[in-house]
Amino acid sequence: MTKTILIATDYSLESLNILKKVMREKDASEDQNQYNILLVSGYDTGDSIRDLLFNTKSTIFNKLRPQEFCDAYGIINNKYPHLINKIVCDIFTGSFQRTFNNYVNAENIEEAYYSPSIKSKGKGKFDLIPYIKKCKDLESHEISVEVRKSLPEKGRLAEIFVEA
Repeated sequence: MTKTILIATDYSLESLNILKKVMREKDASEDQNQYNILLVSGYDTGDSIRDLLFNTKSTIFNKLRPQEFCDAYGIINNKYPHLINKIVCDIFTGSFQRTFNNYVNAENIEEAYYSPSIKSKGKGKFDLIPYIKKCKDLESHEISVEVRKSLPEKGRLAEIFVEA
């Protein structure tokens, strides 16, 4: 059976620790399901006509998502091929709870995972956690993730594999 999971992210390597912990837990429980994983960040598109006409998801992702992030979730995808059907990066651009609820229903999202230590700030990003908590159709889980200041090889792909 295929289920869809939303993971609130800010497209930092630290936020992938949420995905890593969720997959580790599902693997330990010998879960037989396959998962479509949506890595979602809130993004304010603004109200400028130019921005609305000429910004596409790919141009927004080029601003928000570093290549290291893509490489890291690819490695996680390769580590759990029996659990992960596909991983998709997305942005939520709404500003109302009912818009988020419609997004959840349209994508058939059953579970959501977030960490209060991962805050989506800057570059037009906003935090999805209040929307996730208020959504009645969604089973939400808070995952504790340590964001450490000094990691070995800071700024490198190795950060995702440092155990807390």
